[in-house]
Amino acid sequence: MQSSSALFSLLIFISTSFLPINGEQLIIVNNCNENIWPGLLGGAGHPTLKDGGFHLGSGEEVVVDLPDKWSGRLWGRQGCSFDANGKGSCDTGDCSGLLHCQGTGGAPPATVVEMTLGSPTSPLHFYDVSLVDGFNLPVSMKPVGGGIGCGEASCDVDLNICCPSALEVRKNGKIVGCKSACLAMQSAKYCCTGEFGNPKSCKPTLFANLFKAICPKAYSYAFDDSTSLNKCRASRYVITFCPPKL
Repeated sequence: MQSSSALFSLLIFISTSFLPINGEQLIIVNNCNENIWPGLLGGAGHPTLKDGGFHLGSGEEVVVDLPDKWSGRLWGRQGCSFDANGKGSCDTGDCSGLLHCQGTGGAPPATVVEMTLGSPTSPLHFYDVSLVDGFNLPVSMKPVGGGIGCGEASCDVDLNICCPSALEVRKNGKIVGCKSACLAMQSAKYCCTGEFGNPKSCKPTLFANLFKAICPKAYSYAFDDSTSLNKCRASRYVITFCPPKL
């Protein structure tokens, strides 16, 4: 009987392992030596989770349950100060001076984690770390336990250290962010808009190439898909701010 029971348990495990995955989770970890305030924004037709933002102390983590096929973005805010009503400001990633962003995106420059975890036409998950809106904090996203074809999206280096002077954002004498070329130059060529709004005419700039050389697993400009977009199917993903370098 014991062997039959063990076989039954094994069959149950195998069968459930290949069932459609619903109810995914994000594990958000603050590995930085400072407090951060993650911001979240649901994509079109998707809810904004955790009221759009919360405080996460150094060394802390939080688990966020996701609706089925959720799509949205997440970024870190730093140097924030809020009053009892949740109003204030952040040095980077600020969302209209609110603790709970509630549908407002983060002000650039900010390192952004983007994800689409399934769609009506595909069960695949797509995710990336983007420097298209500039950089403020190192961050990574990867599935818990790995998976077939599942990679890590990341920019695990502090780009503020090597930010070109034309792109620097300073607060109290300290470099807290590095602008994208689009934000700094305000031109269609650097923003991949207008006549440059396609992969044939929009090419990586000198600044994008610099970002790519330092963070090869992150989007450096709008059409940087081939080496930056990850495809996966997992039930749990960990997003780590200031990820440890292996």
